[in-house]
Amino acid sequence: MTAKLINGKEIAEKKRSEIAEEVRKLKAQRVTPGLAVVLVGNNHASRTYVTNKEKACKELGIKSLLIEMNEEVSEEELLIKINELNDDPTFHGILIQLPLPKHIDEKKVIESISPSKDVDGFHPINIGRMMTGQNAFLPCTPYGIMVLLEESGISIPGKHVVVVGRSNIVGKPSGQLFLNQHATVTYCHSKTLDLKVHTNQADILVAAVGIPNFIRAEHVKEGAVVIDVGINRNEAGKLCGDVAFDEVSRKAGYITPVPKGVGPMTITMLMYNTLKSAAESLNRNM
Repeated sequence: MTAKLINGKEIAEKKRSEIAEEVRKLKAQRVTPGLAVVLVGNNHASRTYVTNKEKACKELGIKSLLIEMNEEVSEEELLIKINELNDDPTFHGILIQLPLPKHIDEKKVIESISPSKDVDGFHPINIGRMMTGQNAFLPCTPYGIMVLLEESGISIPGKHVVVVGRSNIVGKPSGQLFLNQHATVTYCHSKTLDLKVHTNQADILVAAVGIPNFIRAEHVKEGAVVIDVGINRNEAGKLCGDVAFDEVSRKAGYITPVPKGVGPMTITMLMYNTLKSAAESLNRNM
């Protein structure tokens, strides 16, 4: 068996085209979706990610603002800036690029963002709404995974989903979104005993551990759907995922590659959440 590729780049392009059309409709009603991104310090990976967000905003007609603050900025100054953005009606989304310097409390910063502008989907109110199946801004990478499966025609209800990884950003919310779609969900992590016993039961296997080539063919059931969230560098410096692609792709039914798999969907869903926030602000003001 050779797995069918789930091409995240192609699906992201399709979704971005749909978002751009909705942005044009909002502009016709004199509402321009706006995203404000706050970057603290000069982390290279963070700066690259922010640049890609700015590029996506420009392509889709979304107003973008980058606020750069130095590494030594106080927590109080950052919170004041976030409060200003909360009160600014021209920006519908606020994103604080993580990680933050160690002297700043990330939890306090995330909770200071208005839930109605939390387009990253990290605020406890949005997490709570997601947990209870209410309208919420969904975390972008898990949301992107769900869209990939939907666009690929992969049914979720009744399936056994195994998520390897329990981060607040990907692992935990991914499992919850699958549960909301009537899947049976198992979480695995660094303390899980006999990992293969669990992963070999998965109809859909999500790898989100941040370890290059961690999931091997022996972990995968024949014909399973394998979603690789990892973005790593191997010993040769080559970009790779958490899944040993060459061997797993010969056993899986569907698989996401790295790159051009889950990655392109993360920023795409951020753009969607910003559009959604702008549309909801329009409805509130009508």
